[in-house]
Amino acid sequence: MLRSAIDILGYNLKALDGEIGKSKDFLFDDQHWAVRYLMAETGRWLQGKRVLISPISIEQPDRDARVFPVNLTKQQIEDAPNEGEDMPVSHKFEIEFFKYHQWPYYWNGGYPWGILIPMERTNMNKPAGRDSLDDIEGDKNLRSLNEVKGYNIQATDGHIGHVENLILDDETWTIRYLVVDTRNWLPGKRVLVSPSWAEKIDWAKNTVDVNMSRDQIKNSPDYDDSKLMTRKFENSLFKYYGVPGYWL
Repeated sequence: MLRSAIDILGYNLKALDGEIGKSKDFLFDDQHWAVRYLMAETGRWLQGKRVLISPISIEQPDRDARVFPVNLTKQQIEDAPNEGEDMPVSHKFEIEFFKYHQWPYYWNGGYPWGILIPMERTNMNKPAGRDSLDDIEGDKNLRSLNEVKGYNIQATDGHIGHVENLILDDETWTIRYLVVDTRNWLPGKRVLVSPSWAEKIDWAKNTVDVNMSRDQIKNSPDYDDSKLMTRKFENSLFKYYGVPGYWL
C-alpha cells in the first residue's frame, strides 16, 4: 500500500516482548530509493543509543492502532551493533548489523533488496554476498526523510517548489514519489514526482532537478493527500508524462 512517509512517523514499535518506542525517521539509500532503516525513539529505555530497525524485521502494520510489529525481542535490539547518533551509518556498521541478525545483505544483487524481488522475509535467514561495499556503483550514502524535506525542485525553466513529503510503498519499503508543494507558484497545488524522473539530485545544494517544464508540472494531475492513493490515479499520472508505470 502507498502511504505518506510522514504519516507513519510516530507509529509505535512493538517487539515480541513489549513496546520499544516510536518511529522518528527513515534512512533510505539514494540508488534504489529503498528504506533501509527506521530510526526509533526509545525514551529512557536505550537513551543516547541510536536504535535502527530494518524493514526485514517489520511485520504487517496495524494501521488503525498505528503499530509496527517487530519480529525481534527487546534483548536482540539492545545487543545489536550500535553507532552514536551523531555519526553517519558506516558500511562497516551495516555489515556487522546484518551479520548479527543473520540476514542477507541488500547490496548483493541488482534489485532493491539484493537478490530478492520483492523482499521475501522468509528467505532472509543468513548473510550472503560481499562483505565489502567498495565495488557497489553509485552513491552509497543513506539519506534521512527529515533531511530531504524542504529540498528545492528545479524544472527545466525554473524553480517550482519544494519536497514536502515522500510516498512510501509499505510492502516493499521503496519510495515511489516525492510530494512537491508548489504553493509559492501554484497556490494550493501539490504534485507527485517519481525519483526515477529526477535528472540530478544535488545533496550539497539541497536541490532536485527534473526534466520537465513548469507548465508540464502545472498541468499534471493534482495530488490530494486527504485521499487514498489508487492505481487509477497512478495510471493517469504516468500516462500524462508518457512513461511506463513502475509496476509494468
